[in-house]
Amino acid sequence: MTPRIPPGHLRELGPVNWAFCRIASRVVGVPDMHIFSTLGRTGGLFRGWLHQSARLMPFGPLSRVDTEMVIIRVATLRACDYELDHHLRIGRRVGIDDTLAAQIQRGPDALDPSALHVERSRVLLTAVDELVADRDISDPTWEALSRHLTERERIGLLLLVGNYDSLATTISTLRIDRDR
Repeated sequence: MTPRIPPGHLRELGPVNWAFCRIASRVVGVPDMHIFSTLGRTGGLFRGWLHQSARLMPFGPLSRVDTEMVIIRVATLRACDYELDHHLRIGRRVGIDDTLAAQIQRGPDALDPSALHVERSRVLLTAVDELVADRDISDPTWEALSRHLTERERIGLLLLVGNYDSLATTISTLRIDRDR
């Protein structure tokens, strides 16, 4: 599919966004991180979005493993391969092996029942499923979340899911190419 808005270069991004995109691409090990070089066309809005996104991941209230589980599930539900590619890679760095990643992608009931903190992980993934499908969390799921997460973490979860659901929409609508 052809991108609706192509990735920008120095002229379209400006020096600050261009430099950030070059550094991010080098860190990830790709010639161009298309999400950044496309969204970077928005100037200061891009930097504001980066700040907000960084406050949710990696500096949000949930653990890094919980955060990546949530993002992998959102990407799977939204069929956003771009998001999934990046967060499977990041997930491996924080301890989500291929087996667990496959379980997350299959859904809450696919998690290994003997795994440590499986009930917490199930309720997190159930909440993600409900939020993406219904734009709400049922009362029973909310009560279960309350047993595992603080108020701050529950709010952070809502913002994290909303951010990555919105990002999946943006990626899909703009037809941003996967990074190779």
